[in-house]
Amino acid sequence: MARLIGDGRTDNTKAFSELLVESANIVLEEGVYLTGSISIPSGVTLTINKGATLKFKDDFSLYPPVYSRWEGVKCWCMRACLFVENAHDVTIRGEGTIDGSGQAWWDYIDFEDRRHKQMTPIGEIEKNFAKLNPDYLSQPGGGGGRYSQFLRPPLFQALRSKNVTLEGVTIKDSPFWTIHPVFSSYLTFRNLTIKNPANMAPNTDGFDIDSCDHVTIEGCEVFVGDDGICLKSGSGKDGIADAYPCSDIHIENCTVYAAHGGVVLGSETASGIRNVVARNCRFIGTDRGIRIKSRRGRGGVLENLVFENLHSENTLCPLTCYLYYRGGAQDPSSPLYSLDPQPVTDETPVVRNMRIVNCTSAGSRAAAMLIAGLPESPIENVVIKDCNFDVDQNTTVDVNECDQYLGLPTPASRGVRLRNVRGLKLENISVTGVEKGLEMLIESGVELV
Repeated sequence: MARLIGDGRTDNTKAFSELLVESANIVLEEGVYLTGSISIPSGVTLTINKGATLKFKDDFSLYPPVYSRWEGVKCWCMRACLFVENAHDVTIRGEGTIDGSGQAWWDYIDFEDRRHKQMTPIGEIEKNFAKLNPDYLSQPGGGGGRYSQFLRPPLFQALRSKNVTLEGVTIKDSPFWTIHPVFSSYLTFRNLTIKNPANMAPNTDGFDIDSCDHVTIEGCEVFVGDDGICLKSGSGKDGIADAYPCSDIHIENCTVYAAHGGVVLGSETASGIRNVVARNCRFIGTDRGIRIKSRRGRGGVLENLVFENLHSENTLCPLTCYLYYRGGAQDPSSPLYSLDPQPVTDETPVVRNMRIVNCTSAGSRAAAMLIAGLPESPIENVVIKDCNFDVDQNTTVDVNECDQYLGLPTPASRGVRLRNVRGLKLENISVTGVEKGLEMLIESGVELV
């Protein structure tokens, strides 16, 4: 039988490959186990005990192409470090660590220069992916580098799989998105700690639950510089054609630090997101707490959303829900950002049936809340009840920094801003730290119940 060596030097890729065929129960004891991409088959339990680290090598050639979804579009991209494909009944557990060796990946993309200036494939790896994805220039992308075709691997991915559990481990330094299940069902993520450096690890979201159903995320701590716990369902026409919504998602007792958003829906919303409950969570120093973002062209119905007993502290804004997301398309004259009604198509996003109950914030630095639908697609049936939103009276942050929207005019205050909302019910809401009389900004297209 193959033997794993935890000396921090030996490449265990081949040994893992053999063991995963031979045994349904693999235990890593104290040590550092270096490896390339690992594919875990059905029925396997991988236990990473305290003091053990499963460390992925930063040799880019060890993550060969796989046809999956990358930033909302199906394409050839790098195989995940820890990969579960067409499998069922897989468990990864323990008190040890999974380390993605992300630094080399982040250095290679050269965050400012490559992502914002270099828009074509230049290395052998990128050119190979460009050949595999000949239509990549016409594909939508978020900001991770689709046009350079350096399609980095997530640290963990479950693709078309069922009954998968991750529990207890610490997951750190992901090359790209950290936990990214796609087209999968009945997933449990419990008591995980996710750590990626906030200011130097681009596009390293904590969770990206992507067109999955019946997902539980509970008791997790997330320290990242991008979105914390994110729900997605594909981008544009590709995602609409997949017709696989993200649904029946339960998030509870989680804490998110430093991220762009605590619990985020979008901006890839094409197949829809529905039946979501986020309860008893804290968002500390994140840019936003709850963040719902989409725009014309992204499509999808987001419905039956419950946010309950949530606390945001030192955020830019504790809750934003808007259909003017600017990411990836920043021409302010574009019809995407028009304040006038546009034709309704299958690429027009819809948000409806949302409850925000017993949510609080302290020391918000930009605004108390933003809810802004489209004139042709107002956000519908919203209940905000028993909530207190506190804004830092001494803040110098621009009110428009509450989120990354485009096209909306500067608001009159830092209060709760409502625009194009239909069927809105407000009950026992208080806003502090805002000029008296400007706590609630009722703009055009608002219909109160």
